[in-house]
Amino acid sequence: GPSSYPPTTGAPRPPTMPGPPLPGQTVAGPPVSQPNHVSSPPPPSTMSGPHPGPPMSGLHGPPPPPTHPPQPGYQMQQNGSFGQVRGPQPNYGGAYPGTPNYGSQPGPPPPPKRLDPDSIPSPIQVIEDDRSNRGSEPFVTGVRGQVPPLVTTNFLVKDQGNASPRYIRCTSYNIPCTSDMAKQSQVPLAAVIKPLATLPPEETLPYLVDHGESGPVRCNRCKAYMCPFMQFIEGGRRFQCCFCSCVTEVPPHYFQHLDHTGKRVDFYDRPELSLGSYEFLATVDYCKNNKFPSPPAFIFMIDVSYNAMKSGLVRLICEELKSLLDYLPREGNMEESAIRVGFVTYNKVLHFYNVKSSLAQPQMMVVSDVADMFVPLLDGFLVNVNESRTVIASLLDQIPEMFADTRETETVFAPVIQAGLEALKAAECAGKLFIFHTSLPVAEAPGKLKNRDDKKLINTDKEKTLFQPQTSFYNNLAKDCVAQGCCVDLFLFPNQYLDVATLGVVTYQTGGSIYKYAYFQLETDQDRFLNDLRRDVQKEVGFDAVMRVRTSTGIRATDFFGAFYMSNTTDVEMAGLDCDKTITVEFKHDDKLSEDSGALLQCALLYTSCAGQRRLRIHNLSLNCCTQLADLYRNCETDTLINYLAKYAYRGVLSSPVKTVRDALINQCAQILACYRKNCASPSSAGQLILPECMKLLPVYLNCVLKSDVLQPGPEVTTDDRAYIRQLVTSMDVAETNVFFYPRLLPLTKADVDSDSLPAAIRNSEERLSKGDIYLLENGLNIFVWVGVNVQQGLIQNLFGVSSFSQISNALSTLPVLENPFSKKVRSIVDMLQVQRSRYMKLIIVKQEDKLEMLFKHFLVEDKSLSGGASYVDFLCHMHKEIRQLLS
Repeated sequence: GPSSYPPTTGAPRPPTMPGPPLPGQTVAGPPVSQPNHVSSPPPPSTMSGPHPGPPMSGLHGPPPPPTHPPQPGYQMQQNGSFGQVRGPQPNYGGAYPGTPNYGSQPGPPPPPKRLDPDSIPSPIQVIEDDRSNRGSEPFVTGVRGQVPPLVTTNFLVKDQGNASPRYIRCTSYNIPCTSDMAKQSQVPLAAVIKPLATLPPEETLPYLVDHGESGPVRCNRCKAYMCPFMQFIEGGRRFQCCFCSCVTEVPPHYFQHLDHTGKRVDFYDRPELSLGSYEFLATVDYCKNNKFPSPPAFIFMIDVSYNAMKSGLVRLICEELKSLLDYLPREGNMEESAIRVGFVTYNKVLHFYNVKSSLAQPQMMVVSDVADMFVPLLDGFLVNVNESRTVIASLLDQIPEMFADTRETETVFAPVIQAGLEALKAAECAGKLFIFHTSLPVAEAPGKLKNRDDKKLINTDKEKTLFQPQTSFYNNLAKDCVAQGCCVDLFLFPNQYLDVATLGVVTYQTGGSIYKYAYFQLETDQDRFLNDLRRDVQKEVGFDAVMRVRTSTGIRATDFFGAFYMSNTTDVEMAGLDCDKTITVEFKHDDKLSEDSGALLQCALLYTSCAGQRRLRIHNLSLNCCTQLADLYRNCETDTLINYLAKYAYRGVLSSPVKTVRDALINQCAQILACYRKNCASPSSAGQLILPECMKLLPVYLNCVLKSDVLQPGPEVTTDDRAYIRQLVTSMDVAETNVFFYPRLLPLTKADVDSDSLPAAIRNSEERLSKGDIYLLENGLNIFVWVGVNVQQGLIQNLFGVSSFSQISNALSTLPVLENPFSKKVRSIVDMLQVQRSRYMKLIIVKQEDKLEMLFKHFLVEDKSLSGGASYVDFLCHMHKEIRQLLS
């Protein structure tokens, strides 16, 4: 429902209501106080800017009474009420006329029947409001069912009994008590969980609790782990489980007296009694085959076929590994990493290397029978980096020379994974394969593929086959990898179709990552590849992981999305799980919930650390439950909702035509909003679109998902791009999907060179761009720098080091390092954005009216797209029509 904003200094705000009026409740005050409806533009006398013609049919109601005039730079929209007086927008020049024309001269009045884009909910405004309202205080997690600040807000978390939103975010923090209510609202109940998320330096890492031989204390019946919500009874001798209500004896070593409130007196000394997130040291019973694990291994497997050699890729990888191997992940206080390393090169055959420390030179062993893969050496294949340093250095120097004159263009792929898997089996450890691969594996071997790419299948019932693997071979291989704890990270360098949908299966099901560098060129792509590789090798990762989500009686986990494997309905298995991966879990009712007790989730992750230590990481979260729909709609989180809906839709394309998937998305969101309109909003004319305050961005964000490359590809999008994006989004956290679907657009020319802050973002539409300015757009994968044709020559000189617009090269992949304040500021902004993202973004320079501009415009998501996607304004009207149909 409409949240009432705390008044801030500055512009006066219209009065706000404390919450949505419930059915039958009347609201005093003029309609402007209802912070969430669209009505017709006011009469011309109150307008600033050209009159937009007659009010939009379908989106108008009685004109609102005149209100106090807006202050400069203040918009009515700040309060969620759109369609009132149009105040000047911060950050923009004058009224922006037609599309192709970028000046600020007054254009012709817009055609009739068009909603004013400034009068509809603005993502920028919502993000800014949340930053100013919630960015200054820490988010303290002691209270049940608190909605956290938005992912776009910088805030500090203090764990006081519920897991930080960096680990878990929910679509709603107040969930319906009954399944009927949940069905009526159509709001999916889901949690996006990032169990190993990296915390900012100011926040405390989860404590590691060691209970010795006996291991963690658990409920006898449902096996939930000790947590702050367990209830101690009978003077502390027993505890009642908060998940299943079963009573369990407290083991003698764990006994402690209770204080007068029924809390244990050691409550604050024990992380598992006072914090939302913590770790337990696991006992041998939690280990495979009941023995403690060995430290994991990393195996680097390098394609040395003609393409890989010719592009300079192999030499680059070998050079980088020489220094990178000193940065393998290690446990906090350890001198060196416990991870052992091994090396394989391949084309149509595989070459294994013995790099035993006692050897003067590395030894190569070739396996050419790829149909029956085995590892030809045990001793000397996996080694400690420090012990074998000189032999490894020698090998990395020799590989580029050995294959320099190769004529071999064909590659195998499945046998490479099999070889790595066999090596880990022989060494009895888990680990990760880093595979660097360039082409469709057409050589005679298991897992051989054919080129089946076919653009003609788009928009047909067979389109789904493009997203499915072309053989079940890789699914079976993935299952074997998961059983061994063999995670596969894949670096792809394709010059043509490579079948990401099939090659990615093992990566996807083992919890690995795919990186793709199409048409890889050393000078433009090496920075991005090397940065990705460094981060991928160094980041925190757990192996042989199993995750289970327990819930209190009334709801249960029914569906899971992410990069993992499941052999039963409850255990999410991952050969590897890193700090960037999320698992999304959907919950359904299996009973009634009560408002008093709320609902609880406990996510337990069992994994092996990079030093070979078996651990359990526990995250707990308590949610409120409601009998009134208004309470549900007042506590939703749209960014998390979109994250879930995108993943749900992206899985849907595997089994249904894309159009069916898109229609289902639109229908579900229309039902969510119609239910609010019908049950929670105060009565008003059908001509008004009424949105819940915390969901007012649902239409604009939903439209971005519908227009994305997976659901509505433009002509230039390849099948491999779509398969790649589909897999990437499935593991994204909420901050990543937020900027991926609605990119961040910054006016660089407005940046204050003397401050550390970013310039205020603007909306993703061409009408917000001025010919005289330079803008930066980022979406987590790319950074575009757009240069208008009328940018001052001095700015061009300062940023690009050339004297005119025509001399700017769009082949630049980095900005030149120039000693002036503007260049420094822009480069520091780029660096700041790169650090925030889990992948190194590709920098693309776009000159206005240049051929690359088409690609850039694809990301201006509020505008119509070339592939037929609606503009935000048109889509909002369409949603309104759908809602009205449902209500009538």
